[in-house]
Amino acid sequence: MLQDAIKTQLKGYLASLAHPIVLEASLDDTPPAREMHELLHEVAALSDRVQVSEQGEATRRPSFVIKQAGAKTGSVSFAAIPMGHEFTSFVLAMLQVGGHAPKFSDDMVTQIRALPGQYDFETYVALSCQNCPDVVQALNAMSVINPNIRNVTIDGALFPDEVTARNIMSVPQVYLNGRLFETGRADAGQILAKLDAEAPKRAAAKLKDIAPFDVLIIGSGPAGASAAVYAARKGVRTGLVAERFGGQMMDTEGIENFISVPETTGPRLSAALEAHVRAYDVDVIPGEIATELFPAVHPGGLHGVALESGAILHARTIIVATGAHWRHLGVPGEEEYRNKGVAYCPHCDGPFYKGKRVAVAGGGNSGVEAAIDLAGIVAHVTLLQRGSHLKADKVLCDKLATLPNVTVLTEALTTRIEGNGRNVTGLTYRGGDGADHHVDLEGVFVQIGLLPNTDWLKDTVERNAFGEIVVNDHGATSVPGVFAAGDATTTPYKQIVIAIGEGAKAALSAFDYLIRVPAAVEKKVPA
Repeated sequence: MLQDAIKTQLKGYLASLAHPIVLEASLDDTPPAREMHELLHEVAALSDRVQVSEQGEATRRPSFVIKQAGAKTGSVSFAAIPMGHEFTSFVLAMLQVGGHAPKFSDDMVTQIRALPGQYDFETYVALSCQNCPDVVQALNAMSVINPNIRNVTIDGALFPDEVTARNIMSVPQVYLNGRLFETGRADAGQILAKLDAEAPKRAAAKLKDIAPFDVLIIGSGPAGASAAVYAARKGVRTGLVAERFGGQMMDTEGIENFISVPETTGPRLSAALEAHVRAYDVDVIPGEIATELFPAVHPGGLHGVALESGAILHARTIIVATGAHWRHLGVPGEEEYRNKGVAYCPHCDGPFYKGKRVAVAGGGNSGVEAAIDLAGIVAHVTLLQRGSHLKADKVLCDKLATLPNVTVLTEALTTRIEGNGRNVTGLTYRGGDGADHHVDLEGVFVQIGLLPNTDWLKDTVERNAFGEIVVNDHGATSVPGVFAAGDATTTPYKQIVIAIGEGAKAALSAFDYLIRVPAAVEKKVPA
């Protein structure tokens, strides 16, 4: 199952196991069980510190648990054949169970160990989902740290009866002690915040007396990460408020236009950006979201940024790089059937619509790419474009035209998503003739562009009618000392490579401001 290059790399990783581990399998006579058997024995053959036992007693079959040799139980399980995006989760789980400490801060490890009670997580994934590994790896690592936490990763394709019973139509979807806990991407910090009600207060207290920054960057996508590296290289005190590294890029499956890198993925490029930032003296403030900006009273004074935890940070210059999020249709039924037939990620959720009829709303690059991807999985795709023609690149439109199970409707405005109270059953659109038309289907994938994450700025900086921050050719906003970069701004062409360049430019502009504008002696804002 594993290619020779992967075997060689994995053999090197397994050689560093601090403790022997056992892959304890619970198998049956099905083809997936035979495939799991093959994978586990192939891995065990690479190291004398890995053994396979087929004496497992789990009710889900096929499945396996990773445990230290001699231990009666293990806390990390896979009811899945962890290939695709989950292969890294499998490797990390083996290393962590085998004695390698998860890469969490000391404070986070202490917090995880202190969680009271018993936590049994069930995490439903699709192997094609690029969002799922974040949740899987966070919960697996937490279970290694705290023996009262257990996590089983379940491939929905292997257990369709469970998927049907729980009406799972999007992933990742996490159940805790039998009840729905989380839907969508989440990291360890976000999971902890839900488990530990006092976490935000402690986070705010920890940041209470932090010294003001020279440059404080809000957002850790391509623009924010680039700004952090450029600011830190200037030797100024740099802070980065990072809800999640990579931002929206983490939801991008394939990237083939990042110059000098012929092909990569969003998660892989995000990890590289984070590693680059952490190689410099940048004070990363993780898991936080900005809620309000308090501009300095005078040029050269301190700006204030309020965080969701209640803390307020101060800095002489601010770089806003909060990016954007998927635009919603805003029609009846969209919120009601979200994750129950309304989806926003074809890579993650497409497998749940195998053999079904779906629609894609949006005729730009994202919409046409989604339709092409889905056409290989579902029975039929209806692509609805509000305008008179598709806006996607010609190469994509040409590819779409060759697919026999795709219908393109132009001048089609989606007006309602219908359902039976449990799942989507169809949608209504208004055609160019002014009449309403109905389409029977089981899923709607929304791909109609982006909205900037700038509502928190309120009326502090100038924004245009679309909510984008108005910037000049230096990345400066209407407020002296406040700069902005990336998809949150009026800079045209929302591309990763452009965001990285704009982030660098904003950092250089902030440094220029610091050396040209004398520091004002005044109270912090808000006072």
